[in-house]
Amino acid sequence: MFEENKARLQALLEPLSANGVGHWIGGKRAQAKSGATFETRSPVDGSLIANVARGDAADIAAAAEAAKAAFPAWRAMAASARQKLLHRIADAIERHADEIATLECWDTGQAWRFMSKAALRGAENFRFFADRCQSARDGQNMPSAEHWNVSTRTPIGPVGVITPWNTPFMLSTWKIAPALAAGCTVVHKPAEWSPVTADLLARICSEAGLPDGVLNTVHGFGEDAGRALTEHEAIKAIGFVGESSTGSAIMRQGAETLKRVHFELGGKNPVIVFDDADLDRALDAVVFMIYSLNGERCTSSSRLLVQNSIADAFMAKLAARVKKLKVGHPLDPATEVGPLIHERHLAKVCSYFEVAKAEGGEILAGGARGEGSGHFVQPTLVRAKPDSRLAQEEIFGPFLTALTFDEEAQAIELANNVRYGLAGYVWSGEIGRALRVADALEAGMVWVNSENVRHLPTPFGGAKASGIGRDGGDYSFEFYMETKMVSLATGAHKIQKLGA
Repeated sequence: MFEENKARLQALLEPLSANGVGHWIGGKRAQAKSGATFETRSPVDGSLIANVARGDAADIAAAAEAAKAAFPAWRAMAASARQKLLHRIADAIERHADEIATLECWDTGQAWRFMSKAALRGAENFRFFADRCQSARDGQNMPSAEHWNVSTRTPIGPVGVITPWNTPFMLSTWKIAPALAAGCTVVHKPAEWSPVTADLLARICSEAGLPDGVLNTVHGFGEDAGRALTEHEAIKAIGFVGESSTGSAIMRQGAETLKRVHFELGGKNPVIVFDDADLDRALDAVVFMIYSLNGERCTSSSRLLVQNSIADAFMAKLAARVKKLKVGHPLDPATEVGPLIHERHLAKVCSYFEVAKAEGGEILAGGARGEGSGHFVQPTLVRAKPDSRLAQEEIFGPFLTALTFDEEAQAIELANNVRYGLAGYVWSGEIGRALRVADALEAGMVWVNSENVRHLPTPFGGAKASGIGRDGGDYSFEFYMETKMVSLATGAHKIQKLGA
């Protein structure tokens, strides 16, 4: 499989090297109006993948106008026709799944064992929301004594979607599929560190028959293309996944045009392990939820809170597992941790090794760069203090900070003592305690005796500095659609006469 993946990669890289990565505007491939480009390089060995069109306000304006022009016809298309079209896109994603996964591994450094599934999850996202097309406008019947009051939903209009670099293809579909199902048109600004599969998604959608202008993709940097998108008056809403500080900037930039915003932002998520938990299963979940996807995931359980009575034994087993994790080439199916996406991100993650030493943290595993010329880092486990930077700041890498507690109340206090509130994980054999703790956690999502297992109809999003709004099922439609109330009088109710 490794050799097969490498051979596929070489075949995919040739046209990318020759043609580069362009925008997709109004159903056509386009270069930046300024002619500017930027490079995307592989974190595996630093080699050039492609030159990418560097968009700015002019490119965003063209994409926004294309989305605006395409909106009336897309909104008016029968829901059954939109449903069939989105299923055709899902079919095409499945046909291209190996290509998507291969390019994603090379462009982001994520391991094949995860990216091969992420491509298929992209298809699943399109299928799920395709089947919601016909209920997207559903509302409520709220009769009163003299009126028949009915609510309905209508698509908000052209929307902007700004997606991250960690699992770019899957997270792009997670935003774009519900927007299209709702009847919105889209301008997509992918992360500049992972542009390749966004280009492939645009081409797949076009080949599946998506009308011109319904999905437009503009590559570029946040300060240029991103800012222009958040400020453009034709764009009615911005869905963003990324850092909390960037979310604050987007909110400021969109204020002038009263943009609706949906943010999935940073996290410093606790996993709480009580001494009555199934410790073998808890250990498996702790390792998976911080070291899978290179630790570059918003819902990673990056803070371990373990009860003192079991802390030493649990952390000894944990450290042994961390030391055995296989770091290697992302296209090797045996690899569990690949290289971090970019040299700047590698430097950020590695800077916390010095922070750990300065703060008196006990490094139980890792704590150094990995071998080779790529952006490799050793999976790391550090026992730290609750008020340390390690326990408060989002590192976003294969780096687990371990804390200890004595009693339930202390565990809750420690878990909530951060600015973030995206997810939480609770492990306990006593269901009453597990439910009490889950209820007390300041987080948008909590899993009890489980790692992060997504169920697409459920709400996904965070509290505090971790976000605004929810994705998933009908929760996505609440963002991409306006609710309208229609009131029909049922009889000759009394109307006041003024000036009669």
